[in-house]
Amino acid sequence: MSNVENVCPQVLRGVTRELRRLAANPPSGIKLVLRDDNITDVVALIDGPADTPYAGGVFRVRLALGREFPTAPPRAYFLTKIFHPNVSVAGEVCVNTLKRDWRPELGLEHALLAVKCLLIAPNADSALNAEAAALLRDRYDDYFARAKLYTDIHARGREAEAGACAGAEAAAAAGGEGPRAKRERRPAAPPARDKRRILKRL
Repeated sequence: MSNVENVCPQVLRGVTRELRRLAANPPSGIKLVLRDDNITDVVALIDGPADTPYAGGVFRVRLALGREFPTAPPRAYFLTKIFHPNVSVAGEVCVNTLKRDWRPELGLEHALLAVKCLLIAPNADSALNAEAAALLRDRYDDYFARAKLYTDIHARGREAEAGACAGAEAAAAAGGEGPRAKRERRPAAPPARDKRRILKRL
């Protein structure tokens, strides 16, 4: 739902400029999904960092800008299902940068980088997923295995390609290619039925 009418024009112009800059020169491992119809609802694709259970996955993340932005931080959500201590079952993200440590001058790039950093350094002390936090603290190997399983099922293959296609379509509708909008088509991998059965038992 668009919040454009509730944000002052000066802030909207600043957001537009930053989105164009980020689309032209995105941070490493982050690609914007450009939209002209609602710039207060920012969607990006974040590559899972190496040496984490999220490596190899592509995660769709949403930043929702409220009427108080940039005085108040954007709210962040994972649209891709993920097993993470700081991400609720509904996808809501808890990170200090987007809470008490927020400053108006930080901007959208900093917000996206803060979300990406959570994939590298999860924090069990500010948990939205108590089960993930407990495993992270007490049984790291089990946490890693569960998070990797979610990544394999929800953030790879067709899920990731669907996110990339959505980005390409949005960029084309906006009259530009967007970062890495063109991707080579590959045959779809067979569904990970065994992994889905495992997940249902978890």
